[in-house]
Amino acid sequence: MKQCTHADALPHPDPQPLSETCLECLADGSHPVQLRLCLTCGHVGCCDTSPGQHATKHHKDSGHPIMRTHEPGEEWRWCFVDHVLV
Repeated sequence: MKQCTHADALPHPDPQPLSETCLECLADGSHPVQLRLCLTCGHVGCCDTSPGQHATKHHKDSGHPIMRTHEPGEEWRWCFVDHVLV
């Protein structure tokens, strides 16, 4: 099973969200389907089911490797680099 090589470098505790929702979706006039929180900087972006796929775009632009769900009642994390749940 593949392991994440980036989790040990994450800040503790998780960063505070920089916004309540995906600001890129607000600017585009679209609606985010699910929200994701960058665990490096706190950027909030929408999931890949959303039209803008802003969480993935943030990873590609910033290189920040891990995000977690920003949905109530969910706890999972995803490493974009290693393509594994953390």
